[in-house]
Amino acid sequence: MRPTTGLPRFPGDPSPRALLARFLRVDHAGEYGAKRIYQGQLAVLGRGPHGETLRHMQAQEQAHLDHFSKAIGDRQVRPTALLPLWHVAGFALGAATALLGAKAAMACTVAVEETIDEHYREQQAQLGEDEAPLREQIEAFRLEELEHRDIGLENGAEQAPAYRLLSAAIRVGCKLAIKASERI
Repeated sequence: MRPTTGLPRFPGDPSPRALLARFLRVDHAGEYGAKRIYQGQLAVLGRGPHGETLRHMQAQEQAHLDHFSKAIGDRQVRPTALLPLWHVAGFALGAATALLGAKAAMACTVAVEETIDEHYREQQAQLGEDEAPLREQIEAFRLEELEHRDIGLENGAEQAPAYRLLSAAIRVGCKLAIKASERI
């Protein structure tokens, strides 16, 4: 796998195999965390008017997780050691934002999905031609994540209390989780 940028590899850069392992590890962790966020939101809002929408988004995240679970097995990549943390943190984030109200839960969705869009775009730019099927799958998932963002915006995310602060905090948390899950 060669990065599509055409830039040479420098000393200290991860090998193509190590880079791919990072991508699969973090994508698996991210989809696991997203599933747990929706589970937390459903625990609070599942019986209300947003329940069906949340179940739809959770089902898509589960399909993404299933894909990356198979990929890490097929390619013999170890998952992140942080999965137990993401198990608790994802559910807690989902439940906490839902307890603040449906608009805050949707603000959480928007913040997470915008971060994932950026993350997936960066990965796609680094995948070589020999990883075209993975790049295409990431693009399909990225488009579904943007659908989730749009659902959040349509359901009042920007009217959540302290939207900008909440969104910024969640985005920082997501970026830290991405960096940690790539390596640990």
